[in-house]
Amino acid sequence: MLWVAIDDPLKTWVADDLSFLAGGEVRCAIAPPKALKDAIRRVLGGQKSAADAGRTTGSPGAADSADADAPIIRLVERVVQEAIEQRASDIHVEPYETRVRVRYRVDGVLRDQAPLEKALHGPLTSRLKILAAMDIAEKRKPQDGRIDFRAGGKQIDIRASVLPSNHGETVVMRLLDKDAGLRSLESLGFEGEDRARFELSIKRPNGVVLVTGPTGSGKTTTLYAALKQLNRPDVKIITAEDPVEFDIAGINQCQVRANIGLTFARVLRAMLRQAPNVILVGEIRDRDTAEIAVQAALTGHLVFSTLHTNDAPSAITRLVDMGVKPFLVSAAVQAVMAQRLIRVLCPRCKVPYQPEPSELRSIGLDPATVVQPTFHRSVGCPQCDQTGFRGRLGIFELMVLDTTLREMIFRGEPDLKLREYARTSGGMRSLLEDGARKVLAGSTSVDELLRVTAAS
Repeated sequence: MLWVAIDDPLKTWVADDLSFLAGGEVRCAIAPPKALKDAIRRVLGGQKSAADAGRTTGSPGAADSADADAPIIRLVERVVQEAIEQRASDIHVEPYETRVRVRYRVDGVLRDQAPLEKALHGPLTSRLKILAAMDIAEKRKPQDGRIDFRAGGKQIDIRASVLPSNHGETVVMRLLDKDAGLRSLESLGFEGEDRARFELSIKRPNGVVLVTGPTGSGKTTTLYAALKQLNRPDVKIITAEDPVEFDIAGINQCQVRANIGLTFARVLRAMLRQAPNVILVGEIRDRDTAEIAVQAALTGHLVFSTLHTNDAPSAITRLVDMGVKPFLVSAAVQAVMAQRLIRVLCPRCKVPYQPEPSELRSIGLDPATVVQPTFHRSVGCPQCDQTGFRGRLGIFELMVLDTTLREMIFRGEPDLKLREYARTSGGMRSLLEDGARKVLAGSTSVDELLRVTAAS
């Protein structure tokens, strides 16, 4: 039996929810609101209770300071540890008027955790700033930092970002598991003809290969998978990244530091004097970087990079808008791939069903051509935390440039024309079409696919 202290007799519904989660009997006991808050503060950290303050005598020494910090240290460690156990990629700490909201991003979706008291926000933010080597006295400007965290035998690299907001500073921490191995193209969900075409593109001696998509769509992971295939003793590879997410043996990786003038463009210029075969530029952000990347490709280097565009044809227009001449773009770019990440159905609890014709049409399938399709839907179980999903894989839209596409780019044809030709004659499958194949394979659900591609 589990006893839970509550400060409001009308909150007995808490017992029902906890009973369902704990799988046993839960009973409630009424506690004075102030005593309950003091108890929570003593466990999680923050201000001491009135009784504790009354017992403190004399000037605070080093031992007292350590005692005051210990609860906050435990709180930070607990938050990070919980996030790692839930396979979270980000931790969001967001202050509001009366509480502090904590959320973990798991498989690309934010999940609410137990909120913290507003009094804990200041000590928690200060502790994180100290760990990330930030200025704890500066509360008016955004700050960025890095934390090395070890948990469960794993080395976790945390990229912390602090942003001032209405009710205090918002903190976002990105978790990078340095001990995780590099993924292969196959494990990312790349398969069939598209995978063969992409592998052919990355084996060319020169040219630009672009991966596009919004933030958090797995672009860097895909490029790492490509480098993994090319990483051989006879190939020299140099990367310019912000940040360097994973250390790869055999590859020269350079960290961009814009605050000291070490920008992507400057690193890229220096790279060319190192005689590399393959270059990875973390992101093309401006005209200088774009022009140097194109010139590098035209002078015999294979260049990988990323852009923030919604689909593959838009990347061409984006380079031209940055100021790169269309004839240079048409000559240098070899392939453009847009991608998204979709959640994978939990293998333990997913259930099959026969879809309605309307569901088939919603993901671009013709009911007349699909024979006895079997779809799967999410249910939820303890293994997937009742979400119905566990893990993610990619859906891809690969446009490989041929002679006709290069001529169209040279003439300045719009995105729609490029897309139409790439789909009808160039063999390009849209994100929705690639996702539909994964729905038919039982990897994901119709709702999940539409959630990711509806805005594409």
